[in-house]
Amino acid sequence: MTFEIVLVLLGLVGMVAALILDKMRPGIVLLSLVVLFMVAGIITPKQMVAGFSNRGMITVALLFLVSEGIRQSGALSAVVKKLLPEKGTSVTKAQLRILPIVSAFSAFLNNTPVVVIFAPILKNWSKRVGLSCTKFLIPLSYATILGGLCTLIGTSTNLVVHGMMIDKGMEGLKMFDLAYIGIPITVAGLAFIILTSKKLLPAERPDNFEEEESETAEDTGRHVVEVVLASRFPGLKRKLKTFDFKRRYGAEVKEIRQNGQVITDNLGEVRLQEGDTLVLLADDAFTKTWGDSSVFLMMTNGQEIPTNPVPSWKKWTAFALLIIMIVGATIGELPYFQEHFPNVKMDMFFFAAVTAVVMAWLKMFPPKKYTKYISWDILITIACAFAISAAMEESGLAALIADFIKSVSGSLGAWGALGLLYLVTLLITELITNNAAAALAFPLALETAAKFGVDPMPFFIAICIAASAGFATPIGYQTNLIVQGAGNYKFTDFVKVGLPMDLIVMIISVGLIPLIWPFTPII
Repeated sequence: MTFEIVLVLLGLVGMVAALILDKMRPGIVLLSLVVLFMVAGIITPKQMVAGFSNRGMITVALLFLVSEGIRQSGALSAVVKKLLPEKGTSVTKAQLRILPIVSAFSAFLNNTPVVVIFAPILKNWSKRVGLSCTKFLIPLSYATILGGLCTLIGTSTNLVVHGMMIDKGMEGLKMFDLAYIGIPITVAGLAFIILTSKKLLPAERPDNFEEEESETAEDTGRHVVEVVLASRFPGLKRKLKTFDFKRRYGAEVKEIRQNGQVITDNLGEVRLQEGDTLVLLADDAFTKTWGDSSVFLMMTNGQEIPTNPVPSWKKWTAFALLIIMIVGATIGELPYFQEHFPNVKMDMFFFAAVTAVVMAWLKMFPPKKYTKYISWDILITIACAFAISAAMEESGLAALIADFIKSVSGSLGAWGALGLLYLVTLLITELITNNAAAALAFPLALETAAKFGVDPMPFFIAICIAASAGFATPIGYQTNLIVQGAGNYKFTDFVKVGLPMDLIVMIISVGLIPLIWPFTPII
């Protein structure tokens, strides 16, 4: 192996280790690696910054704003409340009503706001009707992941692969290309969840703190509130006692749920992490002040979090804009429009940009605060992943791994290589981040297809699915992390349901993808 291959390989191993140890945000980890590759001369400065101007990456940023506009319009909340029966229901019946709708929404919206909106509503509703919220929160997260597999904009991972295809001079993915494989996977996945989650998921674990404090807190005007820490929370990586949460937010931390553990003793020594759920004793002023803050991903207190009333026209306008964006991006790819409007590429980027700007003009989200609704760490991670992908190609590491994949697949040929690439991508997703997994797998997909002399499209579709379908661990996908604390789940709860889900999705994907996108020889 050459010096360049060894350096890139060691850099990737170090990157994975750093992401697993979670000492720094993923964006700065990947940025550090990219700078190292640039200093070593493996990539040029132009290659280093190319990802920051990629249409796929910028489309992700615009869709953050579109999703926020939908969220603040109250349209999703209104829909889910009408779906939830107030009496005479069961876990299975309720899941049948809720989960397909959740998947449908997440096919066109960022998964995180869908979970952030639905989770508190489901948790409060389940208490009212006497059902366990643990039977709904993991299924909620999984339903959003499944829905995201069905469209180009369902998850940022799909847009990353789309952007990389365009960079290579290819046409890229159309809005509903992934639906051919995504819909069968979603149907099978939802069926598995509805049939098995009642037995595989735990009953709601008693929260002694809430029961004890709810009675004594009434006299003081305080009540129990749960918050999930976001990436913008200023106290991440700091001990609770040095951050002084009570002085900053006027609420007292009584319990911390971290990595599946419930911590009630020595709270001051706990280092706060993104995704932690804090159980607080707070007054009404806390929920009014921080209910819509970007420092918390989610907040629930057993009742509706107070928000400013939203005019009904905003709800309908938000839905209308979303539909126009989806339909416009779909028909804009048709040959008729490409022929008659050759100077305007009416793709997803075009309509996402228009929709985001119109939402800002109509104040669907506060235009003066628009930057706080964009997850900059995710964007930096995506942009740097493009550069890391280039380093893998330039060094020859991607070709070397592709040779290994081809030799291991043996008599199974391209089909076996597809399954192996899917498995590798899935493992990276479960360990680190989905966007990084897609970017790292892309050059492997390209080189593997070249080794077999076939169209790379089946391999691209496989990494789209594998990089998004992380069910077996709470760290595999942000929505899993959100519901872990909210539902007081243990790590093993995700394994029990998620590992079979991973296997089901993998079998369907590897079995169907070559039938839908054949291994067409390239002459």
